[in-house]
Amino acid sequence: HQSKMDFFCKLGYGKQDICKVLENLGQEALEDDVLKELIRMGSKPQALESQAQPSQLKLVARGSCSTAPGLQWLGEDESDSSHSLRAIVIDGSNVAMSHGNKEVFSCWGIQLAVDWFRERGHTYIKVFVPLWRKEPPRQDSPIADQHILEELEKQSILVYTPSRKVKGKRVVCYDDRYIVKVAYERDGVIVSNDHYRDLQNENPEWKWFIEQRLLMYSFVSNRFMPPDDPLGRHGPTLSNFLSKKPVLPEKKWQPCPYGKKCTYGNKCKFYHPERQHQAQLSVADELRAKTKVQLALGKEEERCRCSP
Repeated sequence: HQSKMDFFCKLGYGKQDICKVLENLGQEALEDDVLKELIRMGSKPQALESQAQPSQLKLVARGSCSTAPGLQWLGEDESDSSHSLRAIVIDGSNVAMSHGNKEVFSCWGIQLAVDWFRERGHTYIKVFVPLWRKEPPRQDSPIADQHILEELEKQSILVYTPSRKVKGKRVVCYDDRYIVKVAYERDGVIVSNDHYRDLQNENPEWKWFIEQRLLMYSFVSNRFMPPDDPLGRHGPTLSNFLSKKPVLPEKKWQPCPYGKKCTYGNKCKFYHPERQHQAQLSVADELRAKTKVQLALGKEEERCRCSP
């Protein structure tokens, strides 16, 4: 009791408030529960109360947060859903070439993918593109809407992987390794139609990560469309795949197509609304129960006849 008193006194709470909370919760209450109760009662540390009552009025910015500081310590005011969403790492070359039908490096495809994840609320979005894509387009490597790369670089979304020229030859770093490494470290999602088989063989941890966190996509009439079931029919939904805390769907029972004519009893895997408050017995069990009741009634009638 004394150790808890000292602990919360150091935080700045009054002894009277601490005693009231300990009397309500008991001496064996956890420190987190005591702190929550103190915040719920509206008590504040003395240092914060002195700051909350200044001698002169101060101007407060419009739209400023008015939540209690104690809530921030407990993390209860994190209403922003972006904290629960995974980081997004986009294979820029793969997305741009897919949007350009594997003929043109279409930067607009990258912008469509970035906008799709922005609308969902993702805050960490990174696009990796080789540095030589900054150069003027050539006939063998045409680029469309190259100004989009500059805009995304200013927004700290696009990252150029290093490349240089040695004796007239271009030396390019392997951008796929950047993509997988950053996504693995951030525990995020890789957006690409590439399977990265060489990197899967290189590192067993990367192999599992690529298999479980690779988000494939399609472009339908300039519309970025990832699948609703990224890991197959029996896998998670797209919203659960992109969130750190997946939400389990409620189990929905399919009604039995036979209805009251069903003869499976408790072995039927479908939902029977008429059996909601009854024990689902099989047909054989129901017949046995009926015969037992009939035999019991017959014995009682015989006893009544034999009795004087």
